[in-house]
Order: sequence, then structure tokens, then C-alpha cells
Amino acid sequence: MFVYQQGLRLTVADLAIDTRRRHARAFVSHAHSDHIARHEYVLCTAPTAALMEHRLGKRTVRIMEPGEPISWAGVTLTALPAGHCLGAAMLRVEADGRSLLYTGDFKLSPSATVAAAEPTRADILIMESTFGTPEYRMPPQEEVLARLDHLLRRTLESEAVPVIEAYSLGKGQEITRRLHELGYRVVQHPHVWAVSRIYESFGVKLGRYRQWDGAIEPGEVAVVPPRSRLEIPRRRQVRVAVTGWAVDPAAKYRLGVDHALPLSDHADYDELLEMVERVAPRVVYCTHGSEEFVNRLQELGWDARLLGRSTQRRLF
Repeated sequence: MFVYQQGLRLTVADLAIDTRRRHARAFVSHAHSDHIARHEYVLCTAPTAALMEHRLGKRTVRIMEPGEPISWAGVTLTALPAGHCLGAAMLRVEADGRSLLYTGDFKLSPSATVAAAEPTRADILIMESTFGTPEYRMPPQEEVLARLDHLLRRTLESEAVPVIEAYSLGKGQEITRRLHELGYRVVQHPHVWAVSRIYESFGVKLGRYRQWDGAIEPGEVAVVPPRSRLEIPRRRQVRVAVTGWAVDPAAKYRLGVDHALPLSDHADYDELLEMVERVAPRVVYCTHGSEEFVNRLQELGWDARLLGRSTQRRLF
């Protein structure tokens, strides 16, 4: 049904999935740079198409409406909400009486800007497992946001500029919305701002924010891509990363920031396990994670394998 060789490809439909190499036909789950390429023909959701056009220029696209099956090369394909960022979709494939669910990056718990993932049962599950070790259990969002609020207020009282590092697509918009809910005025780096305008065009309201114009007013919080610099003369900056990796106390040193708080747009360890339980597959293939998670699934009785090993070429 599929092969994995320098990327994932459906053999039953000759369709590449989330590969970074150009293909004639490809499904793109979402528009983060590690999932897109200049494919000749793309299947994706409308928001992903808009975000891809912003990043790569106009492509030839077939829009997939979430939850609405389409026929493609003799198989049935359905895009399902993935909960990761605007437009993110899982892919359900039905062919010859068998079914496959490819998750891409996903999140089962809700966020402020996108709906949660909506998995369905399938015979084969191909899932990302980024946070596939037990220490990556995310604390309650309310707790993390309270810590962020306290840190920002303390920073502003010291007359320093709070600068939050967040990816231009997804995390930048999520944290902007959260900051608005906490009562802060936000200044976005131009890269974040351009994506935020696309969010707004699809009806996702982010609250009060403006584009960086070279100045920052007292009381404003800046949102910038990781490691981006803002030239603010005579003002101290306090850099804060918001990432799931911040569960590790040493993360702030690796990221080069003053503080790191665990806000994630990926499923945490418990949600990864929940995904498998909800899909109830005959076999699970894990990507973007460690062998430890595969071993844990096997201990729980699942037929689980790590996708991408040299011994795994043609599969099902």
C-alpha cells in the first residue's frame, strides 16, 4: 500500500506524502517548511494551499475539504483535521478493503486558533511521535499561561522588552491569541505578521496586534521567529521561547533564550498513546520519534515499528 524510500509514497495511488523532494503528485499535510516542496500537483486543504503559495509561490492544487472523501487513482482519500496549525490535515486512505491513516504532525487537545485532531479507526496507522518519551507530558496550558503572564508583567515592570520566540506559522499566531486574551498588545515580526493575515483571511481572529515597524511602545510584547533579532536601542530584551521542548529545564540554554515555557502544537506522550488507542490499528508505523516509543507500544500489545529503517522498504 505504501513504500518508504527517501520519503513516504502511496503505491496504490502513486502519491508522495509530505516529502521535501519535488514530485509529480503529492499530498501536503500542512505548510511548515519540512513538509512542503515545489511539487507539480498538490492535494491539500485550502488554508494549506494559501500558506504554501505565500511560501513557495502559486502551485497547481486540488483542494480537499476536511471530512469529504474524494476519488483519486482508484482509491478514496479523506483529509481530517490534525489540530497542529491552520490547514493541517491527516490523510485517510481506503483501497481494496483496507484503510490507512497518516497523521502528519497532530495535536489532540484544542488550541486557541485551530480545532483538535479528529482521528478515525484504520488498519494501518502512520504517526508522528516527536514527543515519544514519558518526560514529555505537557503541563496544563492554564498553568503555563499563568507563568508566562507573571514573567511578562515582571519584565515590563523592569522596563525591559519581552520578546517571545515562536515559529512564524502556527505558534506565532497561537501565542498572539493567548497574549491578547491575557490583555497584552502584541508587535509581530513581519514574517509572523504575513502568516497572521492569512489566518485572519480564513476567519481565525487573533486579537490586537500590529506589524513591527522599527519601534516598540511601552507595554507591548514582541513575537518573532526563533533567533530573529529586533534592533531596539537602549532597551534590554528578555527572550522567551514557547515550545514543547521546554519540558526539559536545559532547553533554554540550547535555544539561546532567557526563559523557555512548554507550550506545544504537537501531541505530547499521553496524546500519542491516545492516538493509537483511538485508531486501533493492526499495525503502527512511527516517524520523527525514538525507538523507545515503539518499544512501549509493543509492550502494550501493539504491532509497532519504526518507519524509515533500511530493512523497511516496501510495506503492506
